[in-house]
Amino acid sequence: MRRILHMDMDAFFAAVEEKRHPELKGKPIVIGGSGDPTKRGVVSTASYEARKYGIHSAMPLKTAYRLCPQAVFLPVDYHEYARISGIIKNILTQFSPIMEDVGIDEAFLDISDSSMSNEQIASEIKERIRQQTGLSCSIGIAPNKLLAKIASDMQKPDGLTVITVDNIESRIWPLPVRKLWGVGPKTEAFLKSIEVLTIGDLAALPLDGLVEHFGTSYGHYLYEASRGIDNSPLTTHWEPKSISRETTFQRDTDDWQTIARNLAELVRETVDDLRQRGYRADNVTVKIR
Repeated sequence: MRRILHMDMDAFFAAVEEKRHPELKGKPIVIGGSGDPTKRGVVSTASYEARKYGIHSAMPLKTAYRLCPQAVFLPVDYHEYARISGIIKNILTQFSPIMEDVGIDEAFLDISDSSMSNEQIASEIKERIRQQTGLSCSIGIAPNKLLAKIASDMQKPDGLTVITVDNIESRIWPLPVRKLWGVGPKTEAFLKSIEVLTIGDLAALPLDGLVEHFGTSYGHYLYEASRGIDNSPLTTHWEPKSISRETTFQRDTDDWQTIARNLAELVRETVDDLRQRGYRADNVTVKIR
């Protein structure tokens, strides 16, 4: 039986800052941009205390400040977060050589060949991460990546959820349809308009109807995913299909010299990255807004 584990760190950036600054523990923390809510930038991570005020990732910092002016706003420190992430990923590979790195704070692990039980392996991973970083994570274990990812989000923070083929109907189907991996706001809005609110509601729809509304590929995906079917393998080596650089001005500007100077720097950084990887570009896109 295939066993896939999904590990997701709990409010990772904020948790790292709490560890570095113990006096912040228990306070609402917002990580994003330069850490100045009067300037442009978006929320990268909010602590669980900040989330109680409705603050979430990708929200403008100014909006977050309006929701919770007493929050502690801090700049993003990718160097430190990447260092901690490296420690965590190294711990995971001690339990299985088959790991898919899907982000700085999450990963999939194929534990099918492990002799340890689901509870044992999850407990050991959690304990080692806690010992070496002082941080907590949530873990989902299931027969595939789709269900494991959903499971890891079901008992945050510091949770463990195990999904089997026998409890998909009782554990997965009652969840909001947005919890399904690959369902975004537009799809959710359409499904709500036809009174499809839960994953179970989606699973009740016929395949031909889904294909008619969403096309062959996505229609088949929704049909299978809502039933907990996912045969996708773990990708242990990933090559980027695009390389990009961007910057956000602290204030609006129509000074084209300033824009051109910043654009030239972004181009240099992108070209350097291409050369280091030994790639060439087929298309170049410039986005200004």
